[in-house]
Amino acid sequence: MTSSLRGAAFKLALSTARRVPYVRRVPASIRFPLQRDGVDPIARLAATRERGEVVRFASLLGTRVWLVTGYDAARAVLADSASFANDVRDIIGRQDRAPAERIGGLGMTDQPDHGRLRGVLTPWFTRRRLADLQDDIDRVVDAALDDMAAHGPVVDLVERFGFQVPFGVICDLLGMPEVDRAEFRQHGAARFDLRDAGVGIFDTAAGTRQFLIDLVASERRSPHLPDGLIARMVADHGADFDDIELGGLADGVFLGGYETSASMLSLGTWVLLQHPASWDALRRGETADVDRVVEELLRFVCPVQMAFPRIARHQVTVGDQVVQQGDIVLVSLTGAERDPAHRIHPEQFDPTSAAAGTLAFGHGLHRCLGAELARMELRTALVALARRFPDLALACDPADLQFTELAIVHGVQALPVRLG
Repeated sequence: MTSSLRGAAFKLALSTARRVPYVRRVPASIRFPLQRDGVDPIARLAATRERGEVVRFASLLGTRVWLVTGYDAARAVLADSASFANDVRDIIGRQDRAPAERIGGLGMTDQPDHGRLRGVLTPWFTRRRLADLQDDIDRVVDAALDDMAAHGPVVDLVERFGFQVPFGVICDLLGMPEVDRAEFRQHGAARFDLRDAGVGIFDTAAGTRQFLIDLVASERRSPHLPDGLIARMVADHGADFDDIELGGLADGVFLGGYETSASMLSLGTWVLLQHPASWDALRRGETADVDRVVEELLRFVCPVQMAFPRIARHQVTVGDQVVQQGDIVLVSLTGAERDPAHRIHPEQFDPTSAAAGTLAFGHGLHRCLGAELARMELRTALVALARRFPDLALACDPADLQFTELAIVHGVQALPVRLG
């Protein structure tokens, strides 16, 4: 990737920031924003918010790190790309690695480069293009439900449904040949595991990214892929973007469209099994009721726990705190979604009182490009699941469920269910 892809405004802010060395392990004292009790944030996150919606979180060799847990402050930071830069790669990652091993993507680029890259993907996520995907989503969901029925009466919903649906949809969108999908799947795990401070992220992400970079390079040399995002990117933008850039964009689509949706389907089903009225609402399938349940699931589960880090370009006031140029700001999406100042009884799952404006997909310039596709998947998959298996029930002691310990995207490792 050329040096032109580094925003000049960010370089100005970065020049005043103290460099933070590559950290091999996340200190125990600052892990709590990524820790959960089932689907609920641990109590310490709420206790931190009681001190203020923006608090001094840590200091790493003189660089101040702030944690935002209030809803209003979170929206303000996420929307303010003039005051905060997203390109923090020189601070939190090692860029001395091979291109496929480096962190990056749309979430860590600033304007004008962000717009240049995002423009390649935007046509694939218009309302009209997404409507054309509905038949594909229906087919993938039906296949997953058939697979569950074939392996019942007790199945692991994470493996048979939570994973299968978003993986199938995203592979169809990318134009991934069937012959490559099994190998591609092997590279999808451990992308968000922070137990070793992200070492697993960099190492595992390299496999997925290199796979896609190689696929782009192969398509450039000899077009052979089905008509999908990868083939069209190479055909329409190959002259303007190199293999690393296009492969990175494809990796971002995969990353944003697979792991988060897989977690939402699995954790969302676990929540619904504890709320029969919402499960029945999905089974009936009335559009307004389904929309309310899905939006409340997004708020309540919010699998993406932390937004991409921001670095202050200049001195700026956030909430009642003055953030200095070069400071790092972390936005806790789970904290913001459970803010009692934004919603009455935020710790309760209640679709009838869902507040507008979920931050599950982020906010502002870097809001998830695939947000509406994710909503389509959730609506389609959960309604179909409730109708096919109306008596679905947990097939183990809830205390035996194992959730991720420390990950950017929260999930459950397995969810045994009885089909009924």
